[in-house]
Amino acid sequence: MGGAVNAQPARSLMTIGDVLGLLRPDFPDITISKIRFLEAEGLVEPERSPSGYRKFCDADVQRLRFVLAAQRDHYLPLRVIREHLEARDRGEDVPPLGAPEPRRPRTLVAADTTAEDPAVRLTRRQLLDGAGIDEALLARLEEYGLVRRAGTHYEGDALSIARAAAALGEYGFEVRHLRAVKAAADRQAGLIEQMVAPQLRRRSRGAHEQAAETAREIAALSVKLHAALVSAGLRESLDR
Repeated sequence: MGGAVNAQPARSLMTIGDVLGLLRPDFPDITISKIRFLEAEGLVEPERSPSGYRKFCDADVQRLRFVLAAQRDHYLPLRVIREHLEARDRGEDVPPLGAPEPRRPRTLVAADTTAEDPAVRLTRRQLLDGAGIDEALLARLEEYGLVRRAGTHYEGDALSIARAAAALGEYGFEVRHLRAVKAAADRQAGLIEQMVAPQLRRRSRGAHEQAAETAREIAALSVKLHAALVSAGLRESLDR
């Protein structure tokens, strides 16, 4: 990507409204704000006219299709999608999104999660557009304590929570149904805090970082255990 607008034939360049019209049949929830958000995240870089208007080429539209499909079909965080695109732009041989990953050390597998980077700070509009939800759903998520603001912003975890809640809503789940999940998660977090408390009390150098890493590994293993138990319970009930 890059280069002056004049380097492209005028007929091949599109406004953001044109792009919205091309994408909407396949991605009904796409909005102009979402396209601007993806641009701000560095996932697409449209040209600019001398007067400052965005001008998209066919390659930009294909790139947006790739990003939106990766979010919808694979539930991948933008960080992973960006890394994939950057590797592809460098000409590296990258596997298709969703392909099985190479085997990794057990400690890395245990620490792996699908959550967005919690260090990311999102505005309300970025959260709405990134998760593809409306104001009403976000208000209910806040009402039931599933999503909380950190000052005037939201942390990256809020994006994962909002996306999951929206996906569950497609199966008939309402936010009030998720209160039990939130309560169970709070209890699990409390138990993990108790397990790493001895490490936190140490005064040795790096004790806090070690405790945080241990907590992340326990949390990841707990998620795997929970998934296995739910799967086993469903199999037993459905086989009756």
